[in-house]
Parts: sequence; structure tokens; C-alpha cells
Amino acid sequence: MKNLVGTGVALITPFNEDKSVDFKSLEKLVEYNIEGGVNFFVIHGTTAEAATLTKSEKDEVIRVVKEVNNGRLPLVLGIGGNNTAAVMEEYNNTDLSDYEAVLTVSPYYNRPSQEGIYQHYKTIAQNTDANIIIYNVPSRTGSNIDADTTIRLANEFENFVAVKEASPNFLQSTDIIRKNTREDFLILSGDDEFALPMTLAGGSGVISVIAQGLPKIFTQMIQDGLNRNVDEAYRAHYQLVEITRAIFEEGNPAGIKAVLANKGICKPYTRLPLVPASEKLTQKINTILTIF
Repeated sequence: MKNLVGTGVALITPFNEDKSVDFKSLEKLVEYNIEGGVNFFVIHGTTAEAATLTKSEKDEVIRVVKEVNNGRLPLVLGIGGNNTAAVMEEYNNTDLSDYEAVLTVSPYYNRPSQEGIYQHYKTIAQNTDANIIIYNVPSRTGSNIDADTTIRLANEFENFVAVKEASPNFLQSTDIIRKNTREDFLILSGDDEFALPMTLAGGSGVISVIAQGLPKIFTQMIQDGLNRNVDEAYRAHYQLVEITRAIFEEGNPAGIKAVLANKGICKPYTRLPLVPASEKLTQKINTILTIF
């Protein structure tokens, strides 16, 4: 899975003031990130506000991203949920031939046991030929995928090709790296501030939010980490810390949309129940961005 090493970007969905999808800004965003050197795109992740998009809107977002990308970067598609049967139905009814992998979040709200999480992912793996990225994000799902469960899945099913690890416990990430025996199984950070430390600890990169706003510096930082250019990488890391923290102060993707609005890529609008960044946060973000 060398195509998924480095910096992946969890694309936002830009909206117009009337909350319709702003496809022109989406085109601009994809091109901006390709020019900025990112390594792959994730479509319809959490950052995309996918839960608020209709089926037709999702299909059109996919079409636009594919058209602009034109095969230049690998694509990952987000498909997940807390109903295993419904997730499988979406897998089976989606043409996955153009995607390097599918990003599948651990079931949320239900709070399954480790065995329940294992059985959920096992069921998916046994019923698809697609490559799967396990996505652990306890702050959103309400439950954690233990390191041993991730390793168990990776060892038993070859189509698990990576984990996007966003546990707040950094030691869990290093446990996965330490216990992983598959050279082709990637450990990707799901937390922008942990991205460099996890890469230097033996990870393979990140699926990032902030990178789509500052693609050049962030992508180079991760590449320096992979190349073990530690001093250069940490200079960028420390430069990015304040903006990385700021964009999550009022939730995601309000903060990154404020960054992209500052860059002239899109407007800051979100869909309910999310609201745009406050004036106070927007001013803070604009101030921080003057150093870039």
C-alpha cells in the first residue's frame, strides 16, 4: 500500500451561503492540494460533513473530485456506520474499482465490545474484495478499538491494509506499531498534532484535516519525518501547532473551512447541526495564518 504512505487529506465539502454544495470551490480545493503535493485524497470522511449530504450530492461530489483529480492521486472513499448490515449494503452497491481503499469508521453510538468491533470488521472483510482502512476515533464513536483488536484484524484478513488511529492515547499508536508484523499494513495518524511523532515512531503518515489548508508545509513535514530529517520536520511541526489546535476549537470542519476561506478556496459555511467558526475564532485563525 505504498500509494497510501505520506499525507492524505480528508476533503471538506464546500457550501454556498444557501447551503447548496459549492462544486466550483471543490474543484479549486482539489487542484490546490494536488499543487501542494499531498499524496492521496479521502472522499466523504467525517470532515466532509457526509452525514448531511444526500445520496445525489454524494455522487456528484465523487464525480467532481474524480474529474478534477483525473487519476493523478490515489483516492479513498469513506463508508461506515453503526449498522453492519447497512454498511455491507453500501459496500455492495458502490463501485469501488477506482479507489485504493475504503475508510471504515468503527461503529458509533452503539459502543460495542471489542468482540463486537472485531465481528463488525470481520463481516465486512469477508464480504468484499476492497482494501479497508480501519478508522479508530473514540472521541466521535464513543468506544475505542484496542491495539490488540486492530492487530488481530490485520493478521487475520489481508484486505485490512491500514489503520487511521485517532486515539488520544499516543501509547496505543506505538503499541500498534510495535506489535504489527505485516510490512504492508500501514499505521496512519488520525490526529494532526500526533502526525509527525507517530511517523517518526514508525508510522506511515497521516490522514489530515489541516493539510488541505496548508498542503505544502504539512506534506513536506511528513516527508521529512519519513526520511528521518528530524530537525527540519520538527521546525515545521512547531510552526503548525497553533493553527492545528485552533481549527478544532469549535469543532471540525468549522475551523478548517475558516482557514480555506482565508486562502480564498471556499466560503466558511457549514450545514446544521454544525455552524461556521465564530468571529472570534476566525480572527484568531486569520492572525495565525499571517506567518505562513
